[in-house]
Amino acid sequence: MDTLAKQIVAGVGGKDNILSLVHCATRLRFKLRDSGRAQAETLNRLPDILMVLESGGQFQVVIGNRVAEAYQAICQVIELDDEAPPAGETKKEGPLSRFIDVVSAIFTPTLGILAASGILKGLLSLALVNDWMSETGGTYLLLFVASDALFYFFPLALGYTAGKKFGGNPFTAMALGGALTHPLSIAAFNAAQQTGAASLDFAGIPIVFINYSSSVIPIILAAWASSHLEARCNRILPASIKNFLTPLLCLSLIVPMTFLLIGPAATGLGRLLANGFQILYDLAPMLAGAALGGLWQVLVIFGLHWGLVPLMYNNLSLLGYDTMGALLLPAVMGQVGATLGVFLRTRDARLKSLAGSAVSSGLFGITEPAIYGVTLPAKRPFLFGCISGALGGLILGYARSSVYSPNLPSIFTFPQVIPPSGVDFSVWGAIAGCLLAAGLAALLTFFFGLSKTEPATAATAADEAPAAAEAPSSYQIPSPIHGQVQPLSTVPDPAFASGILGQGVAILPHSGRVVAPFGGQVKSLFHACHALALVADDGTEVLIHVGINTVKLDGCHFRAHVQAGDLITEGDLLLEFDRAAIAEAGFDMTSVVLICNPGCTQVQPIPTAEVEELAPLLSVSR
Repeated sequence: MDTLAKQIVAGVGGKDNILSLVHCATRLRFKLRDSGRAQAETLNRLPDILMVLESGGQFQVVIGNRVAEAYQAICQVIELDDEAPPAGETKKEGPLSRFIDVVSAIFTPTLGILAASGILKGLLSLALVNDWMSETGGTYLLLFVASDALFYFFPLALGYTAGKKFGGNPFTAMALGGALTHPLSIAAFNAAQQTGAASLDFAGIPIVFINYSSSVIPIILAAWASSHLEARCNRILPASIKNFLTPLLCLSLIVPMTFLLIGPAATGLGRLLANGFQILYDLAPMLAGAALGGLWQVLVIFGLHWGLVPLMYNNLSLLGYDTMGALLLPAVMGQVGATLGVFLRTRDARLKSLAGSAVSSGLFGITEPAIYGVTLPAKRPFLFGCISGALGGLILGYARSSVYSPNLPSIFTFPQVIPPSGVDFSVWGAIAGCLLAAGLAALLTFFFGLSKTEPATAATAADEAPAAAEAPSSYQIPSPIHGQVQPLSTVPDPAFASGILGQGVAILPHSGRVVAPFGGQVKSLFHACHALALVADDGTEVLIHVGINTVKLDGCHFRAHVQAGDLITEGDLLLEFDRAAIAEAGFDMTSVVLICNPGCTQVQPIPTAEVEELAPLLSVSR
């Protein structure tokens, strides 16, 4: 894991390029000073990384179930101080990106314990429904306290994470959360409920007491206000007194402001959002179910799902239930079913192993290994999973299924859909919708999800062509590009020049073409169409990368003539590119051809100053 951590740090541009780092269930979320310094292609080729993507202002590295280990290892490599606020950012972002970044940073650290608390709540509900426990018994009482503690005191946890995100003292923000849930505040709220009017005032201003336990929005806004006041105080006050005087001013000013202004306004906004969502849901529950069931995993890919997380917790806090959390179940089960279909259908040993583990992870609510490692690369299984999730969500919408505690959509969510009144049609609807989503996705994927020329790895190619399964011990690779040959060490990119991605050679193109150097298959075509990974019939893997940092062109001046999975023969036209336009845009046209097989003991350029298309370029020994 230490080696992987160092590779990731190098791939994101070095530790000086890292502004902040958090992780969720399966991915590392970096905030970078300059995203242009990151090498997504480098990281994508590491076997322990499922996918790299940029979304919501974050550079995300999808690891899978071992993300916590990777996070700890990276923290040691970059000597990250967990208590230090993020450094100042240099890149302006849009409002949506900033919002998603803030929400993900605040809620991500709490997801695991929130899911655990919700599962325990659901299991206790199941125990009550089946008379396994008594609501007045000591066993139930202690377990209920364990399940409810975090959610009841949620403002304290969010105060800490919000304080860190906004660059303030997280313990000051925790104290604000504690004030909102203090027993005296709750007692004043109960007294106000009985009398029907505010009985206390602050400096002559009546205090409207609200039950802030389990609330979300008030503490986030209070932490934001406190962090801004803290920053101003720290700039003005002498160093000898600001350590205690700044928190004193924050507590003395922000707590009253929260009870008098921020809290009531935030609660009103929360009720507006909760009631507004419920009105829309009531108008077309089946449509809402189909939309969330079909599109949720698409939102997850781009990190946009974080925009809905506060709404879910807000619904639970103010309504006591949340329909949105239930509608996510078929979205998860659809991808699990599609992954199961791949597992049952594929003959590729590596893909079967990956799919098998991804099914297990998906059942427990972690779908990233299934999406990034199995269904999305194969395209059709991902689509089948989304379609099946939409149909399953439609059934849950018709049944009006809801969850009654915080949830991470998984098999453990089923007890959480049991209402306080006991098992009813909404519970059976949730079960039926999820079974439909998983079963239909599995069947569609098994029969139609994988192409007849399935091989995604060299292992499958070996199964289907035993005679050509093993390359000779020494052979030559023709050139896919006409141009001037240069040593790999001269490439103005340390990732290529160091040989960490593979051994090979650099070419300064004299034409705007890339042709197939051998017969085989296109293993992958990068989204910007600036690079391809090819696998030959004999298992040789070659990476062709046109230009340096040309991923920033996002496909402009490039035209691909093939797609991932296409079969190729020697001399086929793979890419065309406009050399003059790319150079005019300020990009170095130096291109690289790399042999990526770890078993190759030696790769040597054929001595020549200039090479024609399909002329001998590299000598490879195994």
